[in-house]
Amino acid sequence: MSLEFIGLIGPQEGSESQAPRGPNVDLEFIKAFAQAQEYGGFDQALLAVNTSAADSLVLASYVAAHTERLGLLVAHRPGFQAPTFAARQFATLDQLSRGRAAINVITGGDSGDLQRDGDFIDKDARYARTDEYLDVLKQTWTQSQPFSHHGQHYQVEDNLTLVKPLQKPHVPIYFSGASDAAVEVAAKHADVYMMWGEPLDNIRQRIAQVRKAAARYGRENHIRFSLSLRPILGATEEQAWARAEQILADAKTLIEQRQSKRRDRNVGKSNSGSQRLVDIASQKTVHDVRLWTAIAALTGAAGNSTSLVGTAAQVAEAALEYYKLGVTTFLFRGFDQLRDAIDYGQHLLPQIRAQVANYEQGQRKQA
Repeated sequence: MSLEFIGLIGPQEGSESQAPRGPNVDLEFIKAFAQAQEYGGFDQALLAVNTSAADSLVLASYVAAHTERLGLLVAHRPGFQAPTFAARQFATLDQLSRGRAAINVITGGDSGDLQRDGDFIDKDARYARTDEYLDVLKQTWTQSQPFSHHGQHYQVEDNLTLVKPLQKPHVPIYFSGASDAAVEVAAKHADVYMMWGEPLDNIRQRIAQVRKAAARYGRENHIRFSLSLRPILGATEEQAWARAEQILADAKTLIEQRQSKRRDRNVGKSNSGSQRLVDIASQKTVHDVRLWTAIAALTGAAGNSTSLVGTAAQVAEAALEYYKLGVTTFLFRGFDQLRDAIDYGQHLLPQIRAQVANYEQGQRKQA
């Protein structure tokens, strides 16, 4: 199984433990951050979506112009524009970037954030809409003759989009969502199903659940699995845990400063993935030796918020255990974004690659 590493590119430096600094769209930071991850060996970088932040697709175009190999995983919310229009945008980005575009389909997330863009339908309806949206999106990318679509949510007549993705049959589809409704849509459409960092037993069960659903579409061997984590590295294990505690202290300070801001209060409480992490964090702070959940507990798991803590070799060992379960893609982002991205590229990614190679070699010898 081939490994893939995904980083993150935001428009401004900052995290749960680090107050935002610089302009809201910091061109020099974006360029440096992207180039650091490309140089460090990341295969792609996620450009996230949020109603208060810069547009992810436009940012991806800027990143494409300042990198040569780094893939552009663009988070996208179905339902806010016509799928035919979005298909043209992604096909254009794929052409301009010479085949580096991918789409991260975000259906759920925080309902409050969705409502700020005028989307008030409930979760199950959103996933039904997403299913239809992706049907139309893929037809727009692949059809060489005009097509029509008459569905519950979308009506398309005589569409033939001449700009097609450079990648065939279409740009890769990464799918996020932990609910049963999300799993069903992912099983039908996703090339990669994305999960937040949970204990090994949970991930084993999730992979089995998704593969079983994908089998109904003949896709159980097609779909791949991604795990999102926040590695916290130290030269020694003690230093890594000390850094984790400092990150937690800094995050608590920032949360106290933000208490009066409405949009920070109910974040993450309306999606299944966040609720899963909150439940896991309520059981204990550390799972499987080094899966640390304190930030998830503190923030209500508003996004990717669980960490693997230790030396680069120890974190790589923990990542290998997920790889053995079927995870071949890892999304890593740090709390000190630029510094951590460089650290991951220098120390963590080579360790994981080496340990996976040794494991695969051992498997071949046993076969």
